Amino acid sequence: MRVLVTGGGGFVGGAVIDELAARGHELTSLSRGAYPELERKGVACVRADLADTPALHAALRGQDAVVHCAARAGVWGPRSDFWRANVEGTRNLLAACAARGVGRLVHTSSPSVCFDGQDHLRATNDLPLARRFSAHYPASKAAAERRVLEAGRHGELSVCVLRPHLVFGPGDPHLLPRLVERARRGRLAIVGNGRNEVSLTFVENAAVAHADALERLRPGAAHAGRAYFVGQREPVRLWDWITELCGRLDLPLPRRRVPASAARAAGAALEWTWRGLRRPGEPPLTRFVAAQLSTSHSYDMAPLERDLGYRERVGMTEAVERTVAWLRTTDAQPLKV
Repeated sequence: MRVLVTGGGGFVGGAVIDELAARGHELTSLSRGAYPELERKGVACVRADLADTPALHAALRGQDAVVHCAARAGVWGPRSDFWRANVEGTRNLLAACAARGVGRLVHTSSPSVCFDGQDHLRATNDLPLARRFSAHYPASKAAAERRVLEAGRHGELSVCVLRPHLVFGPGDPHLLPRLVERARRGRLAIVGNGRNEVSLTFVENAAVAHADALERLRPGAAHAGRAYFVGQREPVRLWDWITELCGRLDLPLPRRRVPASAARAAGAALEWTWRGLRRPGEPPLTRFVAAQLSTSHSYDMAPLERDLGYRERVGMTEAVERTVAWLRTTDAQPLKV
């Protein structure tokens, strides 16, 4: 197929491009930045914003399918920024797909669209979207997901939504660099009782799930018009996993404990302070982050395996080994947070 990947220069988008290219598909990446490394791989690159309708239509000309990875991620920032990128950008893409007759779209969402601050243990795909959100990112991703599924119900576009959880691995620009830097500074504390169970996703497995979903997507397919959680087959005890990772990297181990209620209260106070005083950057803790660090959010991979034929390519042991090896090579460089 000829496939347009939005956000192809990103962590997940780049892995999706590599996986689809290995399967023989012809790739075009649409991103706001320049990514010469993609061009060197033979990927056609379009530098544009999803708000640029003419550029979007031009990029979609002749495409068979889209994998929509582009998003504004993060736990802090103006609501308008998240809404513009995640909701309006997705709406523009759906309209352009309809105008250009593109038949398939796989949308990258997030399990945070279902996160209500409570424990979710081995949750399946019938977990409903949350009614309230403590951050703009999950709220905007939930709104985008609704639009994608609605387009699948009422148009000629076959859609599937994937929700990879806490994606990590070599090249990770978000999760692990923040974790390592906090540990290095001695600012990593165990939030809650330390026994919460969490699903993680190795980046190559996330890419495999996207490729599987795309190649099998057509009207009447078992996964058409549905959303799926993506993660390692076996979840981990989050703080045990973090402690082991710190030990492997010779970083200070997290020993200080903060009750979940105290962390959420501190997050709320810091949010109020940052907004009220218009401080730059993001608070060191937010309600959303405090809740994520102290609750269980693990997911059942059986629906993904049953409907998409997905099989985990990289197990957790190998995933950690490859990630630790990468982190050791970057250890000499300052990690930005």
